[in-house]
Amino acid sequence: MQLSRQYEPMYLELAETLRDELATYLPGDYLPAEFQLAERFSVNRHTIRRAVDELVREGSVLRRQGKGTQVLERPLIYPMQADSAYSKSLSAQGIGVEAVLLVRRECLATQEDALHLGLAEHAPLIELQTLRKLDGQAVSLICHRYSARYSELLAEYQGGSVRQYLAERELPLSRAQSLIGARLPSRGEAGLLLMPRHIPVLTVLTVSCDRSGQPVELSRSVSRSDRFQYQVAFNAIADSHMAGNPTTD
Repeated sequence: MQLSRQYEPMYLELAETLRDELATYLPGDYLPAEFQLAERFSVNRHTIRRAVDELVREGSVLRRQGKGTQVLERPLIYPMQADSAYSKSLSAQGIGVEAVLLVRRECLATQEDALHLGLAEHAPLIELQTLRKLDGQAVSLICHRYSARYSELLAEYQGGSVRQYLAERELPLSRAQSLIGARLPSRGEAGLLLMPRHIPVLTVLTVSCDRSGQPVELSRSVSRSDRFQYQVAFNAIADSHMAGNPTTD
């Protein structure tokens, strides 16, 4: 292989090459040893190490002491549409989905909560905090907030898809808007998601409405960016606009 591009450091060019080759590995496989890669590309081991460091920072590979550099799972894709449900969408891809209830508590609406839910500031709320696991691996933390008038309806929830739980009780929800961002995880979030703190998390604030268009749920999710990607289906959004249905913005 010829490494001839001179407009970027050699280690970044090597990192790009190795990144492209990750598609040929299965999760759990190990890259060749650094001395083997150094011989292959005719560079010193320091350059190879810096290239692999780039992949480690991205969360694509993990160094295991005494074993080598292991290829990690590639990010899962969640197709985000107005009526899509986290658990149902990912289960359809053959992925084992588990939602664990971590916290149930009463709280008061912040100014932002009140704005999104159409309530007065400091109105009583019921909050559920869930941990989502995909194929047994913690991937997302979700904080769901509802007006306290739904407390009785939510009293029996013990885990699993909240969206499905509500639909089974004649309260199907549709996503009205979602705001996607990114930041570094807090210490607590990193601990629950079993991830290093230098890798960003994806954040999504979502407002979901009932059939009449009234806001019911405000959720804030934090997901591992190395394990999770959101796919926004623009055609579905356009169709929903034409039909007058709530959509993801």
